[in-house]
Amino acid sequence: MLHPVILSGGIGSRLWPLSREHYPKQLLALVGEQTMLQSTITRLENILNLAPPIIVCNEDHRFLVAEQLRCIKVKPSAILLEPVGRNTAPAIALAALAALENDPDAVLLALPADHLIQKVDVFQEVINQAFSISNQELLITFGIVPTKPETGYGYIKAGEQIHQQIQKVEEFVEKPNLETAIKYLESGNYFWNSGMFLFKAQSYLDELKQFEPQIFEICTRAFDKLSLDLNSDFVRVDEELFKQCISKSIDFAVMEKTTKAAIIPLDAGWSDIGAWSALWEVSKQDNNGNILQGDVFVEKVSNCYVRSEYRLLAALGVENLIVVETADAVLVAHKDYAQNVKNVVDHLKRTKRSEANLHRKVIRPWGSYESIDNEPRFQVKRITVNVGASLSLQMHYHRSEHWIIVKGTAKITRGDEEFVLTENQSTYIPLGVKHRLENPGKIPLEIIEIQSGSYLGEDDIVRFEDHYGRY
Repeated sequence: MLHPVILSGGIGSRLWPLSREHYPKQLLALVGEQTMLQSTITRLENILNLAPPIIVCNEDHRFLVAEQLRCIKVKPSAILLEPVGRNTAPAIALAALAALENDPDAVLLALPADHLIQKVDVFQEVINQAFSISNQELLITFGIVPTKPETGYGYIKAGEQIHQQIQKVEEFVEKPNLETAIKYLESGNYFWNSGMFLFKAQSYLDELKQFEPQIFEICTRAFDKLSLDLNSDFVRVDEELFKQCISKSIDFAVMEKTTKAAIIPLDAGWSDIGAWSALWEVSKQDNNGNILQGDVFVEKVSNCYVRSEYRLLAALGVENLIVVETADAVLVAHKDYAQNVKNVVDHLKRTKRSEANLHRKVIRPWGSYESIDNEPRFQVKRITVNVGASLSLQMHYHRSEHWIIVKGTAKITRGDEEFVLTENQSTYIPLGVKHRLENPGKIPLEIIEIQSGSYLGEDDIVRFEDHYGRY
């Protein structure tokens, strides 16, 4: 069978401030109503002999990924959790090992979770074609037919014909300068490197073992020590072993070294949405070339991407700009500098700013919390707890908390006490006391939490019991 492997480990820093480390672009609805992860999975419909997908994701994203799959009624065969990011070669190796457990002839279709495909029927046709010849032991990559001399992508040079539209891979080449990219486009023999692959799981592991034996050995040993949690929803590999694995892409580890690499052209309206300028290009523009989303007012504005998430955003007399507003950050950039947004994120990380990693509203498996005000010795949050959900039984060493119920019903554990509060009632959680917040009601529970103390970081949580396996 054909086992889709959805690689959902990226960060998408060039789409900051919307994409952040703990809520990256593949989990966002950037084009259409579905998130990019959801679209990647749903476009697989009508592909032959399809097995349930294997998702490979960052451990921090596991609940977000699981919820997004639940929303589209997809039950994955596994959600593989990477303790640390080690690029695509190890990630696909783990997926191959997972697929082979139940299917010794498993064929993998490795797909990044953050790509856009506009011609889904063409995509499906090409995948079916590649699957039909997968018994030839080829390691197939899909080369995007270039539409312009793009300098932001790597290229693949196609060689001799193997079978119908399939050619041998002659070489992989790095991102070219403009002059070279023009030559590539004119030759008709070069394709954009899509990062999408199809091959037998065992064939990939055999090639990985030959060219990168250390990666193969560590991934195999880490997978052999896997553990399951939350009713087998998540598959964890051995953390200490996997941390020893080097970080390497499948291109560098295998595809550039193997003699079995083959390429199939794909002309299906592909984009990796690698920057705001790319999103502007693929989105439907108005008569002035603008993309306007949210509460936006513009006048004499052209060729701009203007997006408001929280507030009214007004733009006057500008052109060729990217303007993106979120609750805690605003980006203004010329479209030609869209690739440089990553520099902003690098700066935020160097200066240890939370805006690199988190939005003001943070999603948790039980609901969400949103920071309303934050000062050195106090913080105010709005907390929403889903129906039937509960936070962990926990305590804090450095802060106390006041809870005010503004909507719904709260069941509260405080030390040896257990009691229920409703709207306009409140309670106090002293420093060092075990406590838990639950929603036994039929509507979402909303509270205002006021924290006070010498340290208010999220790592000041000691968990004793947790329904979501977080300790």
